[in-house]
Amino acid sequence: MSGSGMSGGHMSGGPSVMVGGAAMLPSRDIIDNAVNSRDHTTLVAAVKAAGLVDTLKSPGPFTVFAPTNAAFAALPPGTVDSLLKPENKAILTKVLTAHVVPGRLDAAALSQRVMAGNGRANLTTASGDTLVVTTSGSNVMVTDEKGGTAMVTIANVYQSNGVIHVVNKVLIPQ
Repeated sequence: MSGSGMSGGHMSGGPSVMVGGAAMLPSRDIIDNAVNSRDHTTLVAAVKAAGLVDTLKSPGPFTVFAPTNAAFAALPPGTVDSLLKPENKAILTKVLTAHVVPGRLDAAALSQRVMAGNGRANLTTASGDTLVVTTSGSNVMVTDEKGGTAMVTIANVYQSNGVIHVVNKVLIPQ
């Protein structure tokens, strides 16, 4: 899929981007689009369990690094089930908000920050954690505070209240 790298990712010219077999319409908010992606059912369930639906339906804008179901499945066995338990809501919320950066940072904006930062852009997440964005060839890489690195697999999925970049790993806060 085009748009996985920093360059050539201007997908807003078309009516929508396909993610998880569904059109992500730029006129819809993050939640209204995400619920239609079959690749993000775990993320949607987690957002609902954490009580973050209203937040991600608000005007924002937000930049969301959205892990796929495969990314959640790659976590140690039992992790997702444990995070979805009501008693772990605070931990789940921290993990999810570590994937959200205030503002609308599309690939062009991320690229500008990486260049301005001599190859690194530090982003402060909604959880107060730091993500480091770098590039590796044409790929955009996002590194969490524990050193785990995710690759943006689909960039610039524009929403009415922000932009989503699909990532292939779950980012873990400190």
